Amino acid sequence: MAKTDVKTAAKEKKQAAGKNGAAPKTGTTASKAEITIAEKLVDLYRLQVLDSQVDRIRIQRGELPLEVQDLEDEVTGLETRLGKLEEELNELETAVSDKQNMIKDAKSQIKKYEAQQAKVRNNREYDSLSKEIEFQNLEIQLAEKRIKETKAQIEGKKEVVETSKTLYKERKKDLDHKKKELDDIIAETEKDEKTLLKKSDAVAAKVEERLLSAYHRIRGNARNGLAVVAVERGSCGGCFNAIPPQRQLDISSHKKIIVCEHCGRILVDDYVVERVTGETKE
Repeated sequence: MAKTDVKTAAKEKKQAAGKNGAAPKTGTTASKAEITIAEKLVDLYRLQVLDSQVDRIRIQRGELPLEVQDLEDEVTGLETRLGKLEEELNELETAVSDKQNMIKDAKSQIKKYEAQQAKVRNNREYDSLSKEIEFQNLEIQLAEKRIKETKAQIEGKKEVVETSKTLYKERKKDLDHKKKELDDIIAETEKDEKTLLKKSDAVAAKVEERLLSAYHRIRGNARNGLAVVAVERGSCGGCFNAIPPQRQLDISSHKKIIVCEHCGRILVDDYVVERVTGETKE
């Protein structure tokens, strides 16, 4: 009789263990898995919020960085052009100076030949000197023609130089103005941007590498930089396509990370949004 009571007691204990022990263990594991996925989504959405704030700061700068770069390139190009024009002007002025020196030499030669003509003994020597004098006069005429042509080129180059200098001054002034404007904006936002970037790096360090890589890939492909979006009025917060009710339930269950079937963005529910929004308000 005692043996039967022991067996009965052992059986009842086993059944009680099955009811009170095994079931709670399974529930605890499932709960832990849900919290893990939910926390992953919270971190991803938190990272998205921080990165979006950095994006907005950079958008405030607008096209200024590009405008500054374009102006810097233009100013550099004008500086190079002015340098070449100055070189060409120097070469032309040197050519004029050479022709003027040649004319002086030719006139000196003519005077020498004319002096020799006065001392010649026969017509043959006189004619020979006359030809030299005639040749030197032709050289003078040709040199004067070249000087006239070169001076016209110099005047044309000087006009181009003046126009280029005026344009250079205007562009340099524009560049200085845009640089100051950009520096002012950067000075106003730099502290906030650095703080946000530091927070973003800290959050990113908590996200597993696979998810972080996917986040950056999706964010890089999205024009607005949104990789993680909330479900709003039954639609994707990124592409605004409708999300089926069953899929919305899957998103809110936090059993796995779900992406939009249309745009590939990671989807989160109000719970995740409220968690992160609450932190931001605090």
